[in-house]
Amino acid sequence: MEIGTVIGSVWATKKNEHLEGQKLLVIRTGLEREEKGLIVGVDIIGAGIGDQVLVVHGSAARCSIGKPSAPVDVAVVGIIDKVEVDKNEYK
Repeated sequence: MEIGTVIGSVWATKKNEHLEGQKLLVIRTGLEREEKGLIVGVDIIGAGIGDQVLVVHGSAARCSIGKPSAPVDVAVVGIIDKVEVDKNEYK
């Protein structure tokens, strides 16, 4: 799992049939605020812009949306209420 912040949405009128009806979000990954590290993920929990979220990658993402053959590499699986990090451990 990885921590990210939702910064936008993606709309695609033409897409793979497994993505029909799926909400796509633009997510900035990591605790740092950087331009790089932007990913697009399928939202299965109703996250919105500004939410800190938990994202999963690969087969965990496909399983979480219930479509193992879907072309999905990232899924939002949780909205974070609070993160606590020991400053001495995170360098």
